[in-house]
Amino acid sequence: MDYARLRAAALSGEDEEAVTVDTRALIDKVLARYSGEWTTLRELIQNAADAQATTVKIKWETLPSTQVPLPTTTDQSELIKHTILHHTLRRLVVQNNGQPFSQTDWKRLKKIAEGNPDETKIGAFGVGFYSVFADCEEPFVSSGNEAMAFYWKGNALFTRKVTLSPGEGSPDTAFVLDYRNTTTPLPNLLSVSQFLATSLTFVALQNIEFWIDDWKLLALQKKSAPSLSMTIPRDLETRTKEGLMELNSAEQTAVQIDATFMSVIGWKPQSVASAKKSHESSTELPSLKSLFSRLTSGSSSSASRTKAAKEEKAIQDSIAEDLTAKSTSVIFLRVTSAEIATRVSSSFAAELERATKKPPPKKTKISILTSSYDETVASEEASSTQAAKIADVFASVLPSRKPGGRIFIGFPTMQTTGAGMHISAPSVIPTVEREAIDLNARWVRSWNMEMLRAAGITSRLAYTHEMSCLDKKLKSMSEVSGLKAPDISADVVQKCIPEALHILKTYKFQDSTPSALVSQTIEEAFWIASKSFNAEVYSSRGVLPATQVRTSSDEISKFVGGIPVVPNELKDDPFIVRLVEFGLIKNIVVDDICRELNTQPLGKSQLNHFLQWITKGAYVGDIDRPSVQRLLDVAVATVTENGDSGDVIALGTIKYYPNSRIPAALPIPPTTLPIAFTANISENRLQALGWVPLGIVPWTMFLIESAPRNPDEHNLTKSAKFAVQVLTVLSKNWDNLSSDSKTSAVSALQQITVMPTKAGMKKPAESYLPSVKLFDDLPTLEGCANLKEKFLTALGVRKTVDLDTIFTRLLSPSNGTHAKWSHMELIKYLASVRKDIPPGDLKKLQQSPLCPAEAGPPGMEPTKGSSRLYKVSELYEPKDSLRSLGLPILHWPGPPGSFRNTSPEAGLLFSLGLRAFPPLPEIVDMMSSSDEKLRTSAMAYFVANHHLNGYAAFDLSTSDKRFLPVEGNEKQLVQPSACYTDERAAVLGYNILRRDLHPHALKFGVARDPPITECVERLIAKPPQDQSKAMVLFEYFATRLGDLGHNSLVKLRDAAIVPVMRQQDRRQGTSGSNLVYIRPPQCYLGSSSTYQDIFDFVDFGVNANAFLFKCGAKSEPTKHEIAQMACTEPARLLSILQSPEKYLNLLRTIAEDIATLKRDKELYKKMKKSPWLLGFRELSSGKGKESELDGEEDAPIKHYQLATASSIVILDDYISYRLFKEALLCAPEDDLLEAFYMALGSESLGSKVVEELSVGQRTWDQSGAEWLRKHVLERSKLFLHEYSKDKRDAIKRDTQWLEKNLQVTTVSSLALRRSLHGHTKSHQEKRSAASCEVVNGWMLYVAAEERKPDMYQVGHAICQLLLKRPNQHAYFFFEPFLKLGLLDLRARGYNVDRILRAKAAEARLVEEERRKALEAEQRRIQEREKEWAAQNPHQDAVTPERARDRMPGSFEDSPEQHTTPDPASLQEQKRKKGGSLFSSLSRHFGFDTSSDDPSSSTHSELDKLLSTPLPGNQGSAKPPATSTGGSSGGGGRPTDDSNRITSPATVQQNLLNAIKATRAHDSSTLFAPPHQNVVQEQTTYCDSTPAHNIVFAADAPRGMRVFLSKDHPVDAGRFVAAHVDGITRFEALLRDVAGVYGLSDRVLHIFYDEKGKTIAFNSKGSVFCNLRFWEQLHGREAMQSGEGRVEAATWWWVVVAHELAHNLVTVHGSEHSYYTESFVQQYFPKMMAKAAGWIAAAAGPAAVAAPPPSRPATERVAIAEAQESPPPYSPFS
Repeated sequence: MDYARLRAAALSGEDEEAVTVDTRALIDKVLARYSGEWTTLRELIQNAADAQATTVKIKWETLPSTQVPLPTTTDQSELIKHTILHHTLRRLVVQNNGQPFSQTDWKRLKKIAEGNPDETKIGAFGVGFYSVFADCEEPFVSSGNEAMAFYWKGNALFTRKVTLSPGEGSPDTAFVLDYRNTTTPLPNLLSVSQFLATSLTFVALQNIEFWIDDWKLLALQKKSAPSLSMTIPRDLETRTKEGLMELNSAEQTAVQIDATFMSVIGWKPQSVASAKKSHESSTELPSLKSLFSRLTSGSSSSASRTKAAKEEKAIQDSIAEDLTAKSTSVIFLRVTSAEIATRVSSSFAAELERATKKPPPKKTKISILTSSYDETVASEEASSTQAAKIADVFASVLPSRKPGGRIFIGFPTMQTTGAGMHISAPSVIPTVEREAIDLNARWVRSWNMEMLRAAGITSRLAYTHEMSCLDKKLKSMSEVSGLKAPDISADVVQKCIPEALHILKTYKFQDSTPSALVSQTIEEAFWIASKSFNAEVYSSRGVLPATQVRTSSDEISKFVGGIPVVPNELKDDPFIVRLVEFGLIKNIVVDDICRELNTQPLGKSQLNHFLQWITKGAYVGDIDRPSVQRLLDVAVATVTENGDSGDVIALGTIKYYPNSRIPAALPIPPTTLPIAFTANISENRLQALGWVPLGIVPWTMFLIESAPRNPDEHNLTKSAKFAVQVLTVLSKNWDNLSSDSKTSAVSALQQITVMPTKAGMKKPAESYLPSVKLFDDLPTLEGCANLKEKFLTALGVRKTVDLDTIFTRLLSPSNGTHAKWSHMELIKYLASVRKDIPPGDLKKLQQSPLCPAEAGPPGMEPTKGSSRLYKVSELYEPKDSLRSLGLPILHWPGPPGSFRNTSPEAGLLFSLGLRAFPPLPEIVDMMSSSDEKLRTSAMAYFVANHHLNGYAAFDLSTSDKRFLPVEGNEKQLVQPSACYTDERAAVLGYNILRRDLHPHALKFGVARDPPITECVERLIAKPPQDQSKAMVLFEYFATRLGDLGHNSLVKLRDAAIVPVMRQQDRRQGTSGSNLVYIRPPQCYLGSSSTYQDIFDFVDFGVNANAFLFKCGAKSEPTKHEIAQMACTEPARLLSILQSPEKYLNLLRTIAEDIATLKRDKELYKKMKKSPWLLGFRELSSGKGKESELDGEEDAPIKHYQLATASSIVILDDYISYRLFKEALLCAPEDDLLEAFYMALGSESLGSKVVEELSVGQRTWDQSGAEWLRKHVLERSKLFLHEYSKDKRDAIKRDTQWLEKNLQVTTVSSLALRRSLHGHTKSHQEKRSAASCEVVNGWMLYVAAEERKPDMYQVGHAICQLLLKRPNQHAYFFFEPFLKLGLLDLRARGYNVDRILRAKAAEARLVEEERRKALEAEQRRIQEREKEWAAQNPHQDAVTPERARDRMPGSFEDSPEQHTTPDPASLQEQKRKKGGSLFSSLSRHFGFDTSSDDPSSSTHSELDKLLSTPLPGNQGSAKPPATSTGGSSGGGGRPTDDSNRITSPATVQQNLLNAIKATRAHDSSTLFAPPHQNVVQEQTTYCDSTPAHNIVFAADAPRGMRVFLSKDHPVDAGRFVAAHVDGITRFEALLRDVAGVYGLSDRVLHIFYDEKGKTIAFNSKGSVFCNLRFWEQLHGREAMQSGEGRVEAATWWWVVVAHELAHNLVTVHGSEHSYYTESFVQQYFPKMMAKAAGWIAAAAGPAAVAAPPPSRPATERVAIAEAQESPPPYSPFS
C-alpha cells in the first residue's frame, strides 16, 4: 500500500482542526506525577539557583488539630512536639533572594513545555514548575513588585497577574503553595534536612533555612576556599571517545558546610513509631522479613540488636528532654571542576535543540565531589559526637556512605555513579522527571554518553592528583626520617596505607543503579584516559606506575627486598584487583629478581631461601628452563664463617650436587655445590635446575687431572693409600656405571700408575691378580683385597700369562727343566684359562699353526699325525662323514669318541676356526667331479646334511655346474635350471630330473615347470597337429593357467594354434574336410544348435577348453558378432532361426547392448543402412464389409519382412494407424525394440502424420474455458506424480511449464484432418478438444457444440505436451483424473491432499460435498414437481418467474408490494406437502420409499457442460414454460387466482435458493439476491432492517467470527476474555443449527451489544446472532442436559429460519412470515432427528433403540472453511 500517496490525499482535504489538550488531565496525570521525593522543593531551589540567589528559605505553615487542643504550657519543646504530632500542613512557602522575575520569566511560567533557552541553565523542559500541582490546587507566585495567581475554570488553567503598589512588593521571590486538603501530615524532618544538605553541594547557593511555623529547624551554610589550578598530565587523553568533548582546564576547591539544627530533627515520636509498627504488622512483606530475619540471625546478632535498641532509646530520651536544643555539624569536601569544551556538528546541534529546546552549550563544567582522607578525619572530629547521634544531616552528602555517589544535574538524581564520588554535570540531559539520565533518545543518548565519558576523564585527573599528593607526602616524611630520595622507609609506607585505601575506595567502580551503563561508561573513560594505559598505584616503594609494581610474595621477599610490591593490606582492594585483571600489575617475574640479584650478592641464609624457592619453582614448572638458567647465571653468594671473608659461590658454574656414594672427606670439584646447601633439598628439585649428582667418572677425572697440583697424600699416582680409597669407591659403584662411563674410567686409569703391587705402583696392564702364581716374580697386587675382581679385570689387570711368555718359557724351554708340551696339552691349558685370555692373544692363536692333520691309513686315520702343522681354521672336525670326502681332519689321538664337540677344548678350537662341515661351493665341486664315487658321496652328504649345515640358505638354481642326472640318460649331467620335475613338460621337449631325486628337487634348485614364456613360444612355433595332441598339449597349459601373464595371453590370442576341421564347401554340402588353424577368439567352446553351422565350435575336453577360454575363446558369439552377422546375412540368419519371434528375441539381445555397439562406428553405420530389422504389416482377411455387418471381426494377419530402419515406423498413434495401416510397415510393439529402432533411424507414426486443425469462431462465453484450464492444471499434477512413479524418464515437461504456456479457448466447432506424409490418403473427423502451438505458448481448443468435452481427447491433447512419447496407455491413464471428482480419486487411493496442498484440497472437497448435497436436494424438488404435475394435470407445474419490478432509481433491497395468499391455498399446500410430523420423520429415516433419489452418474453430471448458466445466476434453476392457464407474459406477476394451488416444489425451490444465497460476512463474492418463483400464497408489508454498528472482535475456537458493538464500554480483548465460555458454547450450538440447514458455519456470525432488542439480523446474506440473548435466555444450562440443549437449539433454529427468509424477502410481512414457516416445515424432520439424538445421548446407551440416522451430506460439509462456486465444466457439478 502506498502510504505516502494516502497521506498526501489526506492533507489535501478541507477539514482542518487543531489538536486540543485537557490541561487538568495533562497536569494531574503527567506533569505533577513525579516518581522522586521532594520534587517540588528541588524545582523551586533550582529556580532560585538559576536566579543567582544566595539564600533560600523553606517554610511549612501548619493547621492546628481540631481534635487535640494546644497544650497550655509555654515550653517551646512541648509546643513543637504537639505541632509535629497533631498538626497538618496548610501551606508551603519557598523564598529566595535572587533576581526578580523578568517579563520573559513570567511568560514562560504560564506556558507548559517552554523551558529556559539559556544553555547554561539546568531547566530544559519547562514542566518542572508544574510539580507544585501535586499537592497544591492554585499556586501563587510573588517576585519583586509583581505577582501571579493560578486558578481553574473547569479543566482549563488560567492565570492573573498584578503589579503591586510601592511598599507592598519585596525584592525576594516567593512561591506560596496552599495544600489541596487539610489532612496532609508534616514531612519527615530528618529526610527533608538531608535532602537540603545534599542539594547545597553543587548549586550556587550559600544558605538554606528550614522552618516549621516560627521554628528554624535547620540552617545550612556553605563556604568555599579559593580554587587552585590543576596541571593536566601529558599522558592524560583529554578528548572523549567520539570526540564531542574535550577537557581544557581543571581546578580544585575545598568546601566546608556548616549545619545548625534543632534536636527535633532527630526525634522519633513514639506514637508515630507505634503506628508505623502496627501498620507494618498488618502487611505481609514486613512480617516475612521479620520471620526470615529471626530464622537467619544468630544469638550474636540478636545481642547486637538489643544493644543498639538500648542505645537508641537512650538517645531518644535525651532528645525528648529539649527538642529545641541546637547542635552543630561540619563536613569538609573537595570539589574538582573541569571546564569541558564541546564540538558538535550543526546537524547534531539541531537535533539536540529540537529535543531540549535549547542549543547545546559550547562550554560546560563537570565537577567531582570527594572527601580526602584528611578531610574525612577532620569532618569526623569537627562534628560533635552528640550531634552525630542526634541527627546525621550529612548522611547523603558524603559519597562514601550508602547509597554511594550520585549524578547531580543541579540536584541529586536517583542515578548512582557506582564509585565513592558525586558527579555534577549540569549539561547532562535528564528525563522529564529529572530523576534519571536520558539514555534512550538517539541524539540525547549520544550527548549524555559523551558527558559521562568526560566525567570519567575528570575523575581520572582527580585520582592522578590525589596520588601525586600522596607521593609528595611520602617523600617529605621519608626526608624527615633521614632517607634520601627516592628511598622510602617501610615505616612511612605503613603509616600512609589508610590514606591509600581511602583513595582507592573513592575511585573503585561498581554497578550503578538504576542504569548500570552509567558506571560502565564512566569507568571505561577512567581507564582509557591514560594514553599509555597505566595508572599510579601505592606500593612498598611509594607511589609508582602500576606497570612497575608487582604483587607481593612472601617466599621471594626472604632473599630479595628491593622489588616494589602491593602491600598486603591493599592487594584485595577491588581497584588493585582491576589493575591485576588489566594486566597492569603483574606477579614478580624473573627479570625483576635478576635485576635485584645483579645489585648485591646473597648471604648464607638468603642463598638457602633462594635455593628453596628456585628448586621448587623449577620442579613444579612455575619457572621455565631458560629463566632458571638466567637466575643461576646472575646469582652469586658470599659464604662467610665466623666473620671471615668466606668463599664466593657462582651458581652459574655449578653443574653437580654431592653424591652420597662419594665420601664427604674426599676432595670434590669446584663445579659441585657444597653439601651444606643441598642437605635439605630433595634430589628431584635439584635436578630440576639441570644439576646432576656428582658422577664417579667426573670425580675420578677431576682427581686424575688435579693429581699433579695436589699434595702427595692426595695424588693417585704416588699415594698407595689414597689410590686404594679412590679405587674402592670405583669398585663399589662399578656395577652401577654405564658402559660409556666404564669405558671412560678404564681409558683414563690404564695410562697411569694407579695399581699398588709388590713391585710398586704399576699400570693396570702391567699388574697381575694375586691368584696368578705360574711365576713367582710376577707384579701381583697388594692391599686391594676389597676390590672386585671384575673391576680389576676391566681395568686390564691380567689373570693369565701372555702367550709370548708361555711360548718362551714352556714350549721352548732353554734349561731343559720342563718337558715340551704337545698341541693337545696346550689346547687343554688354554681352554682352562679361556675366559682370561686377552682378545689380542686369541687373534694371535688364530693366526699361529698349532695342530697337525690326520695321516694314518684308511680306517685308522687318527693313529698318526702329519708332520706339518696347520692353522686351526684349515682343519675339519674329526668325523667319519667328512673323512669319506677326503678333507684335512684335525689330529686328535685316542680311541673313537675322544673328541667331543661339547668339551671346553672343542669350544676353544671352534672359536679359533675349526670347521664342522665343508662349505656349499666345495660340495658342488665334489658333486660335479668326474670321480663318480666322490660325486655319489658328495651328493649323499649334501642331501643328508642340507638342513643341518644350513645349505638351504643358498640357491643352487643359479649354479652353472652340471651335476644333476636326467631321466632316460643317467650319464648326462645338466645344471639345475636345465631340468624340471613335471613329466608333462616333456611334451614340449624339456629334460626331466631323475625320478629318485624328485623329492629333493627343491634342495637342488630344480623348478617344477619350465618358464611359461618359453612354453608359449614353443607352442606357437609348433602347434598341435591333430585333436588328440591338441588335447594333451592344451590340458598341460590348463594346469598352468595361473602362470599365464598378460603378454603371454596376448600372444596366444593372436596365434593360430587351434586345429579345426572345416568342410571344403559347406554351402553345397560336399564331403571332405581339411585342417585349419585359427586363433582362440575365433572359435567357440562346446556346441550350439543355433550357431553350429555359422560359427566354429570346438571341444577338447573340460581342462583344455578352460585353457582356450583363457586365451579368448567364447562359449557363444557376442552381440557385436551377432550384429555383424545379422547385418551381413540377415536372410540366412532368419532362415536358420525359422521364427520371427526368435529373430525378434535376437534383436532384443542386440538392443540391450546398443550403447556398446555404438562405439563401433562402422558397424553402427552398417546397422542403420542394412535391411536387417524385422517389421510387420497388418493384412486384412478379405471379408470386407460383410464381416463388419455381421458384427464379426477376425484377428488381423501380421506379415513380417526385413527392411532398413528408415522404412519402418514406430506405432505411437493408434488412431492414425487404423486409418493408414495398409501403407505402413511398423516396428514390433515393444518398448525396448521401439527405442532400438528409433536409435537406428525409424520415425514415429505421429511424425509422419500431418494434422490440420480447423477451428471455428471463438464463443463469447469463456467461463467454461477458464474452469477447464484450472481443472487441467490441477489434475495434471496428480497425473504426472502417479505416472512418473513407473516411467520417470517419460516426462518431458512439468506442470509449472504447463501453467505458464497453456491457454484454453472455447470455439464453436473443431475438426481435425489427418494425412500420411508421402501418401494421398487423408481422413477428417470432428473433435471435442485438441491442442496446437501458438505464438505465446500452446492453445487447447474446446468445441462448444458438444454438450461436454471428451475428457479422453482433452487428456490426449495434454499428454502430447507433457510426455516425451505419449501413447494409448498414457491417454487412458490420464482420462480418470479428468473425469472423477477429488473424493472419488481419494477413495481410489490417490494422495489428493499431499499433491494439491492439503488445505486448498480439503476446502474444495468440502465445497464439493455441499454442492452435491444441494444438487441432490435440487433433484428431489424436481421429482416432486413432476409428481405434482402428474397429480394435477390442470395446474401449472411451476409458476412463472416473478419479475422484480422496481421504480426507476430504486435499490434491490427496496420493499415491494405483493398480494396476500389465499388461506385455502395455504391449507391445500400444507395438505399436499405430505401430512403429519411422523410421515416426515418416516421419510427422513428412509422408511418412505415412494420417491426415488437416484445417484447421478458422471455422464449425467457432465450433461450440464456448456449449457450451465453463468456463475452469477448459477444458484437459480431456469423455470419451465408456463401453462396455458397462466399469464402469457414471461415476466409479469400473475393475477390472484383462487383456483390455482402453488406446487410445494416451488416453495422448496425458493427455500433452497435462499440457502444457496447465504455467504460469509467477509466473502469476496458478490451477494446476488436469489431467484424467487412466484408463490400465490405470499403477501408482505414493509419493515426496515435496522443498521448495526459493530466491529470485528475475535475468532471463536472453531472459526466462527465474533463482532462487538462499537458503543460497548469494554475493549475487545477484555470482552472476549470475560465471555470466552459463552462464546464457545454458543458457537457449538450455532454449528448444529447450521448443520440442519446444510449451511457452512462460516455464514453464521456472533455479535454482542449492550442494549437493544435485536436478537439476530441478516446483512446481505450474512446472518448475525446476538450473544447477549443467548446468555440471558439459555446460557450455561442449555448444554448441561439433552432437554436443555434441544430447547435452546430449537429456539435459535427458528431464529435462523427467520433470518434465512430475509434472503428472499427483505421486509417483515406476511410473505416473510410465510417463508419463515416454510423453512420450519421443510427442515423440521432434520431438526427432530438431531433433537432425538441429543436426548438419546443424554439418556445413555441403553436408551438408544436404533442406530442414529446417518449424518446428512449437507451437515457433513458444513464444517468447510472455504467454498467455491460450481464450475461450468465440472464433471461433478
